[in-house]
Amino acid sequence: MAGLSDDAQWIVMMGFVVSLSFFFLAILLNQSTVVGQTTAESVLDFPKNDIRDVRDVMIESAELLNATTDPISESQYATIQNDIQTLSLSEKKAVVQYQIINSNPLWLSIHYNNGVTSYNETWVSP
Repeated sequence: MAGLSDDAQWIVMMGFVVSLSFFFLAILLNQSTVVGQTTAESVLDFPKNDIRDVRDVMIESAELLNATTDPISESQYATIQNDIQTLSLSEKKAVVQYQIINSNPLWLSIHYNNGVTSYNETWVSP
């Protein structure tokens, strides 16, 4: 009779082992989907198009300032720079700063920060 109760204990213990392994597999699968979701969210949160739009406008204003025919004045440049900073802060919720070094070649230093992403670039005219 003692042999029969030992077999039953092994069956119960194997049941616990199998149930615990299913539990850990379920946790592992759950965590893998969470990792995939957070990775996708971080890719979507990166403001690639916002940076490109702001960068294009800054380069265009820098080229207008350095134009050989009919260049814009310093006051017009200051107005453009102020407008870019105001629109970026109100529309994109980002701080945008840039500085143009008017030399040959033209240098443009760009800084973009929306609280999550910080982007710095130095652009040199071709």
